[in-house]
Amino acid sequence: MNFRHGRILAAVSLAALMGVCGCANTHSVGSANEENVTTSETTTEATTTAEPTTEPIPEDKVAHVVAAGDNLIHYSVYKNAEQYAGGEGFDFKPIYKEVKYLVEDADVAVLNQETVISESNMICGANTGALIFNSPPEVADAVIDCGFDVITMANNHLLDMGADGLEESIKFWNEKAKKYGLTVLGAYLDEEDSENIRIREVNGIKIAFLAYAEHINGFSIPADSSLRVIMNHEEDVIERQIKEAKEKADAVIVSAHWGAEDTHEVSDDRKELAKKMVDWGADVILGCHTHTAQTMEWIPRDDGTKGFVYYSMGNFVCAQTDNFNVIGEMPDFDIVMDGETDEVRLENVKCIPTIVQYDDGNFSNMRIYPYSKYTEELANSHGLPYAIPQGTYTEFNWDVVNRIIEENFPEEFRELDK
Repeated sequence: MNFRHGRILAAVSLAALMGVCGCANTHSVGSANEENVTTSETTTEATTTAEPTTEPIPEDKVAHVVAAGDNLIHYSVYKNAEQYAGGEGFDFKPIYKEVKYLVEDADVAVLNQETVISESNMICGANTGALIFNSPPEVADAVIDCGFDVITMANNHLLDMGADGLEESIKFWNEKAKKYGLTVLGAYLDEEDSENIRIREVNGIKIAFLAYAEHINGFSIPADSSLRVIMNHEEDVIERQIKEAKEKADAVIVSAHWGAEDTHEVSDDRKELAKKMVDWGADVILGCHTHTAQTMEWIPRDDGTKGFVYYSMGNFVCAQTDNFNVIGEMPDFDIVMDGETDEVRLENVKCIPTIVQYDDGNFSNMRIYPYSKYTEELANSHGLPYAIPQGTYTEFNWDVVNRIIEENFPEEFRELDK
């Protein structure tokens, strides 16, 4: 017997009993019972079909990254710093003043420090004709003041002051790292430190940094020295480190010092190594060394994800005398971690052209401009055509600036207004 049919039979029996007892209005009792059943069933249904609650989707995490190429402190660069300081010491800060806002705006900013800082050696530079460099400690003060957080040292000038000079420079930057919270990498006091993957947590995203060099200008670290620089040909080490970095961090940025100088062409061997690095887990490759701005591109992986390579950022600062040497790149991109899946992707991948400006043949009043703040008047008054020694490509004007940018900055990545 079903529940409702039983209720009706019970009501009929009760009505018959009440009739025997002389009670009237049996209809009202039956109506009351039917209403009670309906009300009870409706209440039960309302309780079990309440609206489900939804959890809010977590917001994406974003780390805004800016980078710069070779901080190449030629003789004339630190002579400018000497002039800016009024002849007492060195002040490099005015050189970076016009681009400082871009560096400060980043959540993390990366710089390739091309020259060692060895206070026990005499400051020297290209004024003697030898491309042997050393820089005063005020360089570090200026780039830290500018806002750089990550200093890469893997480059061909590491042994310009010998192994002792390199050791001194590493210790110098390590002390700055402790004091200012910097990340310093690319040259190490020993093998153990070279295997210590540098990771910074930026807005909740763990970013690993690695740096490698192609050569050291024919010099070599003495056999009895514990100093360590990982070279590009050590692909087994690079593969292992990138894969380890990918396991420990959410994103991996590799600084690659490579290529032939003074050319905009990207060699096949670099394309091949870049592809390997991305396949091993690199998300961004920051190329250095050529002293020229070179193209950039996405590199796809087999699993459908992709990494990005800036083949060469060119010079951040220099006192060179060919027009292609004074136009550099500032990579500008976001690392985004999906709030729901924790998957990491790159967004807003751009590149800001920069121009090293000096006013006359003596490289005076040197400073770096982003393209957005550069003008035709500045270009037409550039000291490059009059610089001593003369370069090969000495023509310089607004048309030259735009031609170099158009030929080497793919339009989809150009950032001209920032």
